[in-house]
Amino acid sequence: MPWAHSNPDFNLIETIQKWKIEPCKTLEIGCGTGTDAIWLAEENFEVTAIDVSPIAIDMAMANANKVGADCHFRVKDFLSESLDIGPFDFVFDRGYFHSFESEKKRRKIAKKIARNLAEGGLWLSLIGSCDNPPRETGPPMRSAKNITDAVETYFEILFLKASVFGSEQENPAKNWVCLMKKRK
Repeated sequence: MPWAHSNPDFNLIETIQKWKIEPCKTLEIGCGTGTDAIWLAEENFEVTAIDVSPIAIDMAMANANKVGADCHFRVKDFLSESLDIGPFDFVFDRGYFHSFESEKKRRKIAKKIARNLAEGGLWLSLIGSCDNPPRETGPPMRSAKNITDAVETYFEILFLKASVFGSEQENPAKNWVCLMKKRK
């Protein structure tokens, strides 16, 4: 599982701290083994975390139980299933948005995230960057234009910066860190 990481992504931590995002009702989409959701819960965020993989959710629940983190994990396909909870004040994804090839699906994701956010809600997305050298494995590579084309109808982009994924890998993949606010 090359996407798995044992420590919370530093991009998430830095964004929460720099933008002074207070604990709130939070959704993580594509949570994998729960590392970031657990960190958010430990920081007093009210976390619901979803993934399409039952195996990943089982691992996430086990990881949360080990440290006593209060997270709500669910097997859900965000794009095709209703959440029946919300609205959320903060949405986080580390590689969910970038996993869709078509701009149409990325727009659909942005629209659905906006529908699940409270007024003025924030979305932080960590997105594979096309500034990476060509490779056969790793996160999908998206341009800044791919991001803006998909989200600007629904979100004001507060910042979009180049970084790398928080990872135990020697040379982590480059990414975009994009914090957005739901448009009125």
